[in-house]
Amino acid sequence: MTVKLYHAEPVANSLKSIIPFHQRGIPFESVYVDLHKFEQHSDWFVALNPEGQVPVLDHDGTIITHTTVINEYLEDAFPDYPSLRPADPVGKARMRYWNKFVDEHVMNYVSMHGWHRLVTVISRNIESGDFEKLMERIPLPDQRKKWMNARSGFTEEQLAYATEKVEYALDKVEKHLSENKWFAGDMFSLADINYYSHCGMMIERLFPELNAASRAPHMIEWRDRVTAEPGVAKALAGPDHTDPRLRTFTGEAR
Repeated sequence: MTVKLYHAEPVANSLKSIIPFHQRGIPFESVYVDLHKFEQHSDWFVALNPEGQVPVLDHDGTIITHTTVINEYLEDAFPDYPSLRPADPVGKARMRYWNKFVDEHVMNYVSMHGWHRLVTVISRNIESGDFEKLMERIPLPDQRKKWMNARSGFTEEQLAYATEKVEYALDKVEKHLSENKWFAGDMFSLADINYYSHCGMMIERLFPELNAASRAPHMIEWRDRVTAEPGVAKALAGPDHTDPRLRTFTGEAR
């Protein structure tokens, strides 16, 4: 049996799929993809994943993409390891509800601010002719547009709207965690990993104006519990190849 995970730095999408391996104790081969060198758009990687995005799971030649799908696949493919998915139908439904909420209403808006801080700097340091050639290699039209927006600069209106969405999510999560230890109830699950990877771990760095410590104390307490989980700590200790000048926020420039 061979299990490979192609990933970038331990943050956002890559972190979300690295944590379950370490937390559950599933052995795997880590394959680093350098997003800052655009390896995700290279021929060898696009042959693996035509969308040109990380992470990618290769399980004995079966390719699985998209983090929420990857993490649920691991639950089904490796049932003998400790689970991060509730056993009861209600717990499963709660976990999937929060995963859907993070995937559809949180991730992209947090990501916009990450791109604003990191990818704008990267894209503007690329010569014009080279930038256009790089854009031609991006398989997904929406991703190409995102890179071009980052180069020209996101508008204040776009950033303000993204902040509003994150603010709404923060208040929703805070209310839930004031009544529940974890997202799915009594069990640390894939839903906790999802919100943590995309928002919880970096909320204070990306959105200091939200005053998360005072506005969402239960979320902060939850965030610290997640950080202390053994699999999370091990994942976060993984290599980070980001230019130190850009580490105010390490984003996934896919």
